[in-house]
Amino acid sequence: MNEEKYLGRFNAQKEEPSLTHLSMLQNLHLEQIPFENLDVINRIPIYLNLSLIYDKIVNHHRGGYCYELNGLFQALLEGLGYSSHLVAATVLRPSGEWAKADTHAAILVYLDEPYLVDVGFGANTPRIPIPLSGAPRNDVSAAYKVQQHSKDVFDLIRYTGVKEQTLYRFKTTKRDLVDFHEGCVFNQVSEESTFTHKDIVTRATSTGRVTLIDRTLTKYGKGEPKKTLLSATEKINVLQDVFKIGLQKEE
Repeated sequence: MNEEKYLGRFNAQKEEPSLTHLSMLQNLHLEQIPFENLDVINRIPIYLNLSLIYDKIVNHHRGGYCYELNGLFQALLEGLGYSSHLVAATVLRPSGEWAKADTHAAILVYLDEPYLVDVGFGANTPRIPIPLSGAPRNDVSAAYKVQQHSKDVFDLIRYTGVKEQTLYRFKTTKRDLVDFHEGCVFNQVSEESTFTHKDIVTRATSTGRVTLIDRTLTKYGKGEPKKTLLSATEKINVLQDVFKIGLQKEE
């Protein structure tokens, strides 16, 4: 991995490990590198190979989903001197049902205390490291906290005002990227996967977030979300202009 080129991909710089630097890396990554499932929809296989993931995200200016984004980012953090490892999480869907167990990949980073870091959870991804101590942290969209559920098991919770939403439950056990092979295959082929039905592309902005689902573009910021229904040509233009993703044809 060319760390300097990867850092340049999301306009970041190398510094000594610190919470301030880690927060900057996470936020910039989320603003510049989109979460997207276009390869899943287009039936292009995704392999848990860091060289292939690096080539896709850095050289071809693409995004990816959790295994790609958090897998590559965790490898970068290790190269920059951060003590970190991947962890497995189980997503709680908005319906209240748990998704397939341990199929989301996130990161734990150890500084003055352990922090949950995630650059691959789509629209609800926290933009800052969240301490496992339970102390809440705010970003431009919401507040987040990590709440202990049982020994070595924690919940990531998002809340706005009085409404709380558990996003996922994770274990602190160290995982390697290869450990997510089953989940990676499941999320590419199963009808039960969130990612096998519609295009999903989203990235953070300085004031909120911009998300494309199928042909609906939604901009989140202050006030009500602004939705726009796109034509096929407009969608290709939005992928290029808003998300910096170039596709040769509409599938």
